[in-house]
Amino acid sequence: MATAETLLPEHAATPAHRDGNVLRWLTAYTASLVGDSVYFVALGWSAQKAAGPAEVGLIMAAGALPRALLMLGGGVVADRFDPRRVILGSDALRCLLILSVAAAIALTTPALWILVAVALAFGAVDALFVPAIGALPPRITSSDQLARLTGMRSLSMRLSQIAGPPIGGLAMGLGGAAAAFTVAGLLFALSLPLLLTLRMRPFASPGEERPEPGTAWKDLLDGLHYIRRHRLIGPLVAAGAICELGLTGTLSVGMVLLNAERGWGPSGYGWIVSSFGAGAAASAALLAVAGWLPRAGLVLAGTLLVGCAGAATIAWVPTLWVAVLLAALIGLSAGLFGSLDNTLIQTAADPAYLGRVTSIVMLTMVGLAPLSYPLVGAAIGAWGAAPVFLGCGTFASLGVAMALASGPVRRAELPRHQPGATI
Repeated sequence: MATAETLLPEHAATPAHRDGNVLRWLTAYTASLVGDSVYFVALGWSAQKAAGPAEVGLIMAAGALPRALLMLGGGVVADRFDPRRVILGSDALRCLLILSVAAAIALTTPALWILVAVALAFGAVDALFVPAIGALPPRITSSDQLARLTGMRSLSMRLSQIAGPPIGGLAMGLGGAAAAFTVAGLLFALSLPLLLTLRMRPFASPGEERPEPGTAWKDLLDGLHYIRRHRLIGPLVAAGAICELGLTGTLSVGMVLLNAERGWGPSGYGWIVSSFGAGAAASAALLAVAGWLPRAGLVLAGTLLVGCAGAATIAWVPTLWVAVLLAALIGLSAGLFGSLDNTLIQTAADPAYLGRVTSIVMLTMVGLAPLSYPLVGAAIGAWGAAPVFLGCGTFASLGVAMALASGPVRRAELPRHQPGATI
């Protein structure tokens, strides 16, 4: 890492919600997330105008391939270099890419190959952006504020999911795809000056030397070995991966098919998804306000168990409104589990490995979890929704068993804020 980076001075720890350094990062992150949402709206509608339904699906999924293939390499890059610089570089690349596409579309009708190329390039840049984002929070605040920062970050994600599509749709309505891509590019550009002003915490204690990196392949293997050997991070990553494999396909593809099977229709699906999102937002707000929860490891396992039980039974409830209430409970439980899992990993990880650890966690979400989509769809087609939801919820509960079987997870605690403590 470059030694010229700006370091935070020694001072009393500042709560994350009152820390200007954190708030600048959060504003930049929110702008980037909203830009992501607007970009996907623009890409989807442009694809719909240029091709048929099959091609639209291909274009929308094209970015997932390079993102999954390159994610681990992105973790190595984030650990080798200042993560702020990696985020700055990737956001700048996304800005230039999207504004170039906006200019091309303004001059000519978007061709299918252009949209595919954009999706592939955007996914490749995302493989750098995502691990660096995961490595940055411990560098801008103290460890006792990471839980609150995780809650604030989750709220930011929910806000972007609410605000992004309408902004993209409005831009499309007023100026077409070129305007929507332009708005996305400008949102990426907005994050750049904010990121430039971030102050970074020291990487190591005074006099402590950072090991020299080896080859990229060796660094990648070292990261995998570090996760496997770590008594807390290893079980947490494994439990999270099982949870993603068991629940992601069920709560996305499965929920669509469940609504069709029960005759609840698109409006019923909208109510269930909105209720899930409200529960997840409530969990983020709880953590952002509280900043700390006792017996974090046991709470993590308990919330995961509640989420698995809810996912297993939601296809068996008699009415839509019961399903809506249950979805809120699942969202609340899943949100708390995810936030606690992420915070415990970040506070336990050696900063030198945070990028690689984040890349492994994200790979389970963007690489492994989507593999369950066709399996869930085929299984519901063969056996119906209820037994598939029950089976997937039961499979995900293996993550609970793995968490509870680990002593370090059961005993895990979040760092507590000590007023007047120095960083």
